[in-house]
Amino acid sequence: MSDADFIREVEELYQRIAKADTNNFVELAKIADLDIKTDLVGADLRGANLRGANLLTADLFTADLRGADLRGADLRVANLSGADLSEADLSEADLSGAYLSGTNLSGTNLSGAYLSEVDLDRANLSGADLSGTNLSGAYLSRANLTNSQIDQKTVIADKWRLVWAIVNIGRNNRRLTSVDLSYANLSNSYLVEANLIGADLTGAILTYANLTDADLSGSNLEQANLEQANLTGVAFNNAIVKDARFGSNTGMSRSLRQDLIARGAIFEDAPPPPPRVLVPV
Repeated sequence: MSDADFIREVEELYQRIAKADTNNFVELAKIADLDIKTDLVGADLRGANLRGANLLTADLFTADLRGADLRGADLRVANLSGADLSEADLSEADLSGAYLSGTNLSGTNLSGAYLSEVDLDRANLSGADLSGTNLSGAYLSRANLTNSQIDQKTVIADKWRLVWAIVNIGRNNRRLTSVDLSYANLSNSYLVEANLIGADLTGAILTYANLTDADLSGSNLEQANLEQANLTGVAFNNAIVKDARFGSNTGMSRSLRQDLIARGAIFEDAPPPPPRVLVPV
């Protein structure tokens, strides 16, 4: 095809799209002869009308879908990792088996959506509407549930319903003995005087959490992140702290710091070790 033919074809395509009596992205994609299941990696689809679209197995990796209308869309097994779906409408959408690791879903309407077996590792669900959402079998490790909405019709594992309650309903004296909170995102949570004896907090995110007078005796904090957390009066008796990260903590005494370091904890604000001096033999 000559350059002139290519330019003429592009101009004709532009005219067809400009004259189209629709703002539905799926219909416009058909006019442009685009395969919306394969051509959307990193695409800018802010505010796009994709209502009811069949995006089964579509690759939307890192796509910008802020404010998009995806009501009732079929996104089963779609790759939405790293995509920005903030403020989008995904109500009644089918996302079963989709990949949503690291996806921004803040303020997204997911009411009535089907997210069974979905990978939501590190997803941002802050402010999302999860009313009536089916999250059975969903992987919510390190997902941010702050200010999200759930109701009695929300299908979610007991562990993640508890995590939701901890980060959204602050109260003293929580009884959390031996509970499984591994890999939970509890950042900024209020856990004053909480009983966390024997709790599994492996890999949990507790940055900026208020843990004043909490009892963490015998808990497993391996690889947990407690940077910036308020640790005033916290008991760490027999707690596993190997590779747990601390730093800039309120209420951290010198003796407690030394004890935790001796037990394998990592302090991000710790001074670097002195350089080794090589002595000639």
